[in-house]
Amino acid sequence: MKKIHLLLLKSFIRPFIVTLVIVMFVLLMLFLFKYIDDLIGKGFAWYIILELMMYNSATNLAMALPLSVLLSSIMTYGSLGENYELVAIKSAGISLRRAMYPMMVVVVILSFAAFLFSDYMLPVANLKYYSLLYDARKQKSADLLPENVFTNRFPGYTIKVQRKDPDGQTLYGIMIYKKEPREANQSVTFAKSGLMYRSKDDLFLILKLKDGVTYVEQKGENNFNERERLIRYRFGETEQRLDLSDFKMTRTDQNEFRSASAMMNLKQLRRYIDSAGKQVDSNLSVNYQLLTPNIKYFTIPKSSKTAKALPVDSLYKIKNKSEQLSALSNASSEIRQVQDFLRFRVNNYQDTSKSIRRYTLEFQRKFTLGAACIVLFLIGAPLGAIIRKGGLGLPVVFSVAFFLVYHIVGTIGEKSAKEGDLSPFIGAWIAIIALFPVGVFLTYKAATDSALFDMDMYKRFFRKIFPHKGAKA
Repeated sequence: MKKIHLLLLKSFIRPFIVTLVIVMFVLLMLFLFKYIDDLIGKGFAWYIILELMMYNSATNLAMALPLSVLLSSIMTYGSLGENYELVAIKSAGISLRRAMYPMMVVVVILSFAAFLFSDYMLPVANLKYYSLLYDARKQKSADLLPENVFTNRFPGYTIKVQRKDPDGQTLYGIMIYKKEPREANQSVTFAKSGLMYRSKDDLFLILKLKDGVTYVEQKGENNFNERERLIRYRFGETEQRLDLSDFKMTRTDQNEFRSASAMMNLKQLRRYIDSAGKQVDSNLSVNYQLLTPNIKYFTIPKSSKTAKALPVDSLYKIKNKSEQLSALSNASSEIRQVQDFLRFRVNNYQDTSKSIRRYTLEFQRKFTLGAACIVLFLIGAPLGAIIRKGGLGLPVVFSVAFFLVYHIVGTIGEKSAKEGDLSPFIGAWIAIIALFPVGVFLTYKAATDSALFDMDMYKRFFRKIFPHKGAKA
């Protein structure tokens, strides 16, 4: 029995590692395609991109792990069935359930490891990933002087370059406006060509301008005469230093992102949900107390929270029309004040409730990752034994189909839970609840050697229902 266990484990671990690497690579490529415009051309060091890809791979593990378990289990049992190894195992008196036992133990251990990862490591990876991605997307482009564009990237300067050589350093048709504080542009420089490079300490961009002229407007020397004068400087070669401090990547304090639900572990999520729930309960209990001072046209018994309205026609017993109008105006003003008060309280209640639902969903996600691995294994292992096909052909088709169902149903459930249409618990577990009976059904069919995907069986079935016209007894 131990040799069979080792055979099954070896048959499962190899495709699992391969499929996990492939799925992680595909998800990483999708990340790069999505944010390629925000990362390329900003002068990042190579280790910044590598660090961002590493943190993204950690966040993608929540999607890659269930898909890898599903695909590798279909491939493993499909290959065993294709090579008649399952037949040999069954002929030795070992049922399919016993053959699934060692791999089930591995998947349960893997699910527990996934739970620990989602509780301890994933919040840290999400914090570092989203904070680094935020700073990377906020970073200015490293294309400091684009062609035929007035750029204001350097404080105090507006620069335009007509053309650049392919090397990116030789410039032609340079125009530089120097902006003085609280004044109009008083200095303009034109140069036919120039050379652009960074200083050795990478603190300044140096422009070596050639064959140009600078126009400067200055006020007159006489304080009583504010007439300005124009000074023109011609130069064969000059140097302009521009500060690059704004183009260096600055890191945002990570504590600003810690309040997000994806950056919290179970203990922090539970503490936030409890505190937010107590806040909602306290707000509901004081709403009545805060509202009663604003109500003057109702009698409110002390022993009851129900309001007894005065007769409506009591207002019209007032004979003076001006007093009636004044009473109606006061009542309308009071109503508007109560409506504004209630609107603020309702909006606050809705925002807090939505936040509680979002954090509760994240709390449940810590458990659904491991449960998804078990349920998808219960689908993949018997499905592979039924279709009896290994490799990356038919197993990929079935695994992608089932994973799409799992992902789409889970996404719809989570969105419905966030909007309040479903409870957060049901929204987080609805995909697993929907697929678990499928796994039990496929396991039963595989254990009973059912030809679930035998096309000849379906052809015979339909021929009995719709007999061929030419076929006669």
